[in-house]
Amino acid sequence: MALTISEQFRRLKTQSRCALIPFITAGDPDLPTTAQALQMLDQAGADLIELGVPYSDPLADGPVIQAAATRALQRGTTLDQVLDLVQTCSGQITAPIILFTYYNPILNRGIEAFLQHIAQVGVRGLVIPDLPLEEAQVVWQPAQTYGIELTLLAAPTSPPARLTQIARQSQGFIYLVSVTGVTGARQELSGKIPTLLAQLHQVTDKPIGVGFGVSQPEHAQTIRDWGADAVIVGSAFVKRLHEQGLPAMQTFCQQLRQALDNKN
Repeated sequence: MALTISEQFRRLKTQSRCALIPFITAGDPDLPTTAQALQMLDQAGADLIELGVPYSDPLADGPVIQAAATRALQRGTTLDQVLDLVQTCSGQITAPIILFTYYNPILNRGIEAFLQHIAQVGVRGLVIPDLPLEEAQVVWQPAQTYGIELTLLAAPTSPPARLTQIARQSQGFIYLVSVTGVTGARQELSGKIPTLLAQLHQVTDKPIGVGFGVSQPEHAQTIRDWGADAVIVGSAFVKRLHEQGLPAMQTFCQQLRQALDNKN
């Protein structure tokens, strides 16, 4: 089985490397392509991979990922199919898989049953974008039993006291949302990121990943230089996979990896 998220970050720290975390939507354009994409991203330099479970009301997602989820759902993609896919792929890749899913499907299954199932198929981490900090413990406590690390999102609008609470409860790493609003590739990075990173580093030694809006290798390099431990890229991967196919997605991953490893 792949390393845990925490183990992967510790390994990268010894190498002084910034983690690359691509995001793709399961089932877009279809599940066999998703399986290929996971393997290609793993080989092209991804350190961890976020796999989005398509959902009908994705409040945190911008138009690119919303459209991908809609296409996947229209093809009949289900949660069980996604987890079967993870079970098939998790033993073939070294990057830990982080499942990105909304809270409602978890509640529908039952939190304990859901956690047990995803752990059995090889999922290592969980991101639930609509899970409020105040309810996180409901998932956080049983997740530990199954070796699932629950990563919480820190928003740019979060006051310092709340950032501290998020940092304390988040597992694996802290997901710092770089912009107010939904996901989506943007031309420029928010100038708030360095300040937010500094605030978080003052209250925690856990790794911090920055996501939402990262669309270019130069963005990844800048975020690394600002002090992030990981760069999370979603819409830019989803868009390339949909419009140009697997080779373009793979090339983009290699370009991001090269940018992050470039120390100049």
